Amino acid sequence: MDKQTYMIEQLKALTAIPSPTGMTRQATDYLLAELTRLGFAPERTPKGAVLCCLGGEGHPLVLSAHVDTLGAMVRAVKGSGALRYTQLGGYNDNAIENENVRIHTRGGKVYSGTVQSVKASMHVWGNTTSDTRSDESLEIIIDEEVSCKADVEKLGIGVGDFISFDPRTVVTESGYIKSRHLDDKASSAVLLALAREVAEGRVALGRKVTLLFTVYEEVGHGASPLYKLEVEDLLAVDMGCVGGDLTCRETQVSICAKDSAGPFDFDFTNELIARAKEEGLDYAVDVYPRYSSDTATALRAGMDARFALCGQGVFASHGYERTHIKGMTATLALVTSVAVKV
Repeated sequence: MDKQTYMIEQLKALTAIPSPTGMTRQATDYLLAELTRLGFAPERTPKGAVLCCLGGEGHPLVLSAHVDTLGAMVRAVKGSGALRYTQLGGYNDNAIENENVRIHTRGGKVYSGTVQSVKASMHVWGNTTSDTRSDESLEIIIDEEVSCKADVEKLGIGVGDFISFDPRTVVTESGYIKSRHLDDKASSAVLLALAREVAEGRVALGRKVTLLFTVYEEVGHGASPLYKLEVEDLLAVDMGCVGGDLTCRETQVSICAKDSAGPFDFDFTNELIARAKEEGLDYAVDVYPRYSSDTATALRAGMDARFALCGQGVFASHGYERTHIKGMTATLALVTSVAVKV
């Protein structure tokens, strides 16, 4: 299997695993098993993140991605038997209406359901297009015969249970990848592809390289364990945004010059741009004013290191997202260059 095929297979495997922020053990179990199969010795931190040293010596580099995703949690069980939700991570409620979901109970049961408007039928309520979508105007209908709160409680569903969204992952013949949770499972697949290239001897590391897969990025404290590590450079591999006045496309690797936490390291970012040019990569440099990443968490936790961010372009971020195999391949090439040459 070539590296591109492996990378896409890993993406599909990861998106198939529900992992809303706070419920990520199944996804990290998968990462631990796959990295171990490749011959490495990964470990899970007390917080639940996955650390894996790929080898190499000197100038320690950490490559981070996150496997926690957007999701929801049961906020209340309504008298009708529907569920009120609260968001996990930040997204537009318009983006989840009519989405299929799974409800994961604390007792280990899983039920299916759908996010619907409380005025779901036009034949009953008329045209509600202009209504604001929120956790008050949307609700989750469980695919079980329930008509009251007691019926739901008999199923074992209660406040605090996790809700995951159907990823609906599709890879088109033209190379586009459509799915929820490309943020940041696409980048996680990129890092697994790098690990496989190292394990099978096709990439020789020019420095000490450690992978970090975080599990609380969507709520702002994913990479806080990094302050304990020896790190010279931290490269967050996350999504690049597409749309508006941004120049990035899904087929490109994005290099972020500044996000909501401020500018990225001047020299490290310049090096990424120079490497992209040297490798002949299709890339874009952009500013993401409404974006944050694991670098901000690590820096606020006390890490003293250079920091930068890159990743494949992702359209409709925090919705039903889309990227392209070309963008992921370019991201892998850029990340590999950073790992091979100081």
